Amino acid sequence: MAKSLLIISRQAPWNGPSAREALDIALAGGAFDLPLGMVFLDDGVFQLANGQQPAALQQKNLGANLQALPMFGVDALFACGHSLASRGLAAGDLALPVQVLDDAALTGLIAQYDQVVTL
Repeated sequence: MAKSLLIISRQAPWNGPSAREALDIALAGGAFDLPLGMVFLDDGVFQLANGQQPAALQQKNLGANLQALPMFGVDALFACGHSLASRGLAAGDLALPVQVLDDAALTGLIAQYDQVVTL
């Protein structure tokens, strides 16, 4: 039986390769039917924001990778409510539907997974 994996993405899409690496791990795991979830925490919630213009920063757009997550079976998508609020984002501002969690629910979610990777 495959162990479950939770990926916690904490970096903004324009702050180095961590955001892309987290998405790549999720897509690869989904392609192999690995039970996994993904949490966007801290500046990682900026990955979910609509209307990004990464070309202005000479970055690649992560939007296509985000949109591919459900197609690869990665349906367990979560965002930290505190992180969203403190960065001025609301559920309507996001490019992908996620379940917004408070701190207690986030702690409970992490405990449900066998392995946790933070990028």
